[in-house]
Amino acid sequence: MNINSKIPLTGKDRRIGVGFLGAGPVTQAIHLPSLARLTDLFRVSHVMDVNQSVAESVAARVGARSSSAVDDLLADDSVEVVAICSPHKFHAEQVIAACRAGKKAVLCEKPFAVSAAEAADISEVSAETGVPVIVGAMHTFDPGWLEAEKIWGDLPETAHYIRSSIVLPPNARFEDFSTEVITRPVMPTPDYSDPSVVKARFEGMVLGLAIHDLPLVRRFVPRFDDLKVLHAAIAKPFGYSITLRSGGRTIELLASINKSWKPDWTLEAYGPESALKVTFTPSYVQAGSAVAEYTAECRKLVAGPFTYNGYEGEWRHIADIIAGTASAPAAKTLIEDLSFAIKIADAAAAVATAGMVPALQPEEAHA
Repeated sequence: MNINSKIPLTGKDRRIGVGFLGAGPVTQAIHLPSLARLTDLFRVSHVMDVNQSVAESVAARVGARSSSAVDDLLADDSVEVVAICSPHKFHAEQVIAACRAGKKAVLCEKPFAVSAAEAADISEVSAETGVPVIVGAMHTFDPGWLEAEKIWGDLPETAHYIRSSIVLPPNARFEDFSTEVITRPVMPTPDYSDPSVVKARFEGMVLGLAIHDLPLVRRFVPRFDDLKVLHAAIAKPFGYSITLRSGGRTIELLASINKSWKPDWTLEAYGPESALKVTFTPSYVQAGSAVAEYTAECRKLVAGPFTYNGYEGEWRHIADIIAGTASAPAAKTLIEDLSFAIKIADAAAAVATAGMVPALQPEEAHA
């Protein structure tokens, strides 16, 4: 990746036009602030949301057009990159539609699909149209992580234990630091006595939170055909504890979203003679990268922090792809990363709900 990429500006305005499908908190508090620091490369030209008033309000902040229909945005010639920030269930169809609309690139928030079959369909259409698809798992684009890859020696081959640990306050706390968010979705209180709720919660937490680190974890896991979840539990009010074995490695995934005063997000990998610890900035933080610490033979190498993190890094990477100085992630890797996450979510839900009695449906309760 060329972290200092610039696209020559010639003529009236050669900046890359960006259109957003979905104008919720992720668009408002993550992507718009990131693009505000890259105005030499990008301009926001269109904001779409099913709530027309939200679309209009968010678009007004950046001087963009607004609409409430996907087709309107895709038909807009000023939109060269489509950023998909809609609910998960719409991602695959919208990625495919954006590719078929002939855009220069698509950035899709994680997960870019909710099944391996959907991911394969996206891969096929991306290859057919030549439109690259980038998944917004920001840690894979963080300069601190990219630097860790250069200094970790043979750790990916020798690591026997990997841990992802996430301790964060609720998203709203960081969203309010980033910007004044216009409307938020209402989050219901889950009934964890219902196994269907627990299953859905694991799917949401693994594909919505753990997935930020799972592509990184996969760098230390040569295969996952033998994946087995040993322990899985919900951490109330929101979080999880999952222990699994895969490819001869032990992996621990921990998360707690609560009223913690101090956020912490770390990824660690341990081998017989070396170890890596990467400390990431919390969600929604817009400045400074991860810090990587690699220890081997009583020596410690430290990389970072750099001036920006993965949120900005993914947009810089898109600019490099369009400029022809970088390549899009391999479709095979994206599909395997998603399959890994889905397999963990399904297995964790099965372990956590084993022995639970299904909740009665209303009609059954009154039978």
